[in-house]
Amino acid sequence: MQAVVLAGGLATRMLPDTERLPKSLLEVAGRPFVDWQLELLARSGIRDVVLCIAHLGELIRAHVGDGARHGVSVEYAEEAPGQLLGTAGALRAALPLLAPRVLVTYGDSYLRFDYAEPLRMLERHTDCDGVMAVYRNAGSLEPSNVVTDGAWVLSYRKGAGGPEVDHIDYGATALRREVVEALPSGVALGFDRVQDELATRRRLRALVVHDRFFEIGSPAGRADLEHHLRTSR
Repeated sequence: MQAVVLAGGLATRMLPDTERLPKSLLEVAGRPFVDWQLELLARSGIRDVVLCIAHLGELIRAHVGDGARHGVSVEYAEEAPGQLLGTAGALRAALPLLAPRVLVTYGDSYLRFDYAEPLRMLERHTDCDGVMAVYRNAGSLEPSNVVTDGAWVLSYRKGAGGPEVDHIDYGATALRREVVEALPSGVALGFDRVQDELATRRRLRALVVHDRFFEIGSPAGRADLEHHLRTSR
């Protein structure tokens, strides 16, 4: 089983801390965040990890190395300087490294669930091209963006509201390699566009998760995770 971690963003919301450090290396509860994340993946039985890096990516590569000390094997897909491709564009650039099915997650997401379950669902169901983990958020943590009937993602509406939009992208989506292969090469594109297109074609199943997510994409989110990690040991 393989996971791709999208860790190449500029992390402007975390300035000035991210002027000299990529977001993945920001310290949380006494350790670089990427250490926590790789150990979560290993705990779920995922041993093959591709890190998509860009901004200060050489620092991530120097810290993580081959991933062996975290129980995983890490390869790198690095964007060219000054040519940021967005989350889906970075995923497309990693195509030569991808397995037939891949779990895509974000470089700032800390998820207390079995990362391998979306991959297992994708293997079991031939009627879909992706499986998105979703959480019933009802606007409590961040603005909700998913409409689901519990089995399918009926729509993905980033930035939209309404009472029917009560779930949120949890931060982990399993895809078939063919979905990535069909994306245009070298074109800047957001991953939300891929998710929206799959939902529109009714090719995106939903995995409803009941434990809240954590993220370090904002100062408040980082502080929230810091508190969780220090009080749950």
